[in-house]
Amino acid sequence: MIAGVPSDALGRRILCGTEYATVRYVGSVPPTAGIWLGVEWDDPQRGKHNGIHEGTRYFTCRHPRGGSFIRPNKANFGVDFLTAVKDRYGLSDEQDVHHGKDSTLVFGKKTVEFVGMDSIIEQQRQVQLNQLVDISVRECAVSHAGQKEEISRTCASIRHINLSKNLISSWETVADIASQVQNLETLNISENKMKFPSTSISVPSVFSKLRILALNQTEITWTEVLLCAPGWPALEELYLTSNNITVLERPENVLQTLKLLDLSENQLLDGNQLHLIAHLPRLEHLILRNTGISSIHFPDAGFGCKTKMFPSLKHLTIKDNKISEWSSINELDKLPSLRSLQCHNNPLMDTEKNPETLRQLIIAKIGQLEFLNKSEHKYTVDLPSKKNERKGAELDYRKIFGNDWLAAGGHGNPERNRPSEEFLAAHPRYPSLCLKYGAPEEGELKRQQPLTLKSQLLTLTIKCPDKPEQKPLEKKLPDSMTIQRVKGLLYRLLKIPGSELKLSYESSKLKGKEVELDNDLKPLQFYSIENGDSVLVRW
Repeated sequence: MIAGVPSDALGRRILCGTEYATVRYVGSVPPTAGIWLGVEWDDPQRGKHNGIHEGTRYFTCRHPRGGSFIRPNKANFGVDFLTAVKDRYGLSDEQDVHHGKDSTLVFGKKTVEFVGMDSIIEQQRQVQLNQLVDISVRECAVSHAGQKEEISRTCASIRHINLSKNLISSWETVADIASQVQNLETLNISENKMKFPSTSISVPSVFSKLRILALNQTEITWTEVLLCAPGWPALEELYLTSNNITVLERPENVLQTLKLLDLSENQLLDGNQLHLIAHLPRLEHLILRNTGISSIHFPDAGFGCKTKMFPSLKHLTIKDNKISEWSSINELDKLPSLRSLQCHNNPLMDTEKNPETLRQLIIAKIGQLEFLNKSEHKYTVDLPSKKNERKGAELDYRKIFGNDWLAAGGHGNPERNRPSEEFLAAHPRYPSLCLKYGAPEEGELKRQQPLTLKSQLLTLTIKCPDKPEQKPLEKKLPDSMTIQRVKGLLYRLLKIPGSELKLSYESSKLKGKEVELDNDLKPLQFYSIENGDSVLVRW
């Protein structure tokens, strides 16, 4: 063993000041005397070369200037887990070196020494360590487990550990620490560049209760994930962001309990990679932020049908990608359980100038969607497309594309209704909307009012069908006027409080069919009200 250098130094992670690096070489570098460490810096700007010195290659680097030589005394090889815990929580031996002053009391001129005070302090420290349930030793230079069974003896209550950004060099070290934590449920070892097993391992007893695992920025591959996965029999959440994962493989008899998978910041080869993880039976939440995907397709299901892929998927994040075609949004309607979608910052979002129009189109195209482009925190998203918003979006969609439907062979008579394959490919939900609200008629479609049109005055007839003594009134109202303001106007006309009024409207082209105006915050144009329509007032 070289003085000041661990016997297993090669491949170890180190700190040099505040910079992280990996040891790639240990030995002499002629013509200089003494031992050097050849290191590859995490930040290549810190380096000077790629492992070649005066024509001799000592090690290799991924970056042409990512390497340097440093003396061993400049390298911090880290501390054991328990030492880091004691330091972080103020329970280290160094902080008790002066406890002798506290083990004496002075009564007048007489000093009394308390025999056994050292053991009392040690017992108190042990009690405090044993009470720790949630431990964070992020950036504490942890590199190894320490003495065998010392962690389980000292910290018996641990359930959650944050070991991110330390000096852990291998998955074996992680297993050594976890093997001493009997009830480990959550483990974050992100930002540790480590070596993972190259062959299948099966140590379910070590991680038997682990539910949440974060391996962000660890350089793990998907193949290595699958090799380790047999040891995670109860895993529910797996975070794998920023690992340069490009290709996926189908999990066979592993990850079957997984509910959340985060593959963000990995540039996947293409959208078809998703098919390889599409049969995880319990997967509810899939996060694919900035993965480079440009399209989504579920080839096992036709127009208006549900796919067998992702059977339990409720929450999908595909923001910050390259999706540019509406066909990918159409495909999402095939997911049988999808309730929440985040899709902003895709080229598709630039196809409509009005963001509200874009929102309405997405809601209309995905029939079961309840949450759209809200908070990413699991189960804390705000309620977006309420029942009335969905209704308005679907009615508008049915109307806006009604002429295209008729031109493509659509017809109100089911026996004559034969829309083209091209139309159904672009609007797969249109037939179901016709079943839900009735097929649009030519007269209804003559004057479409898309959401992007500017505000204009509408001539409306206000009727009180349950109060025959009230004569109909004709009013000109801006289509941007909210239902709440309409109720305020009616209060001044009828002297009935707005809270007691129930409004609906009847189209002049579809007599006898009422649509409830059930959201006070929405404008008249939201409900596609047109000139000549009637507002029906009841109380």
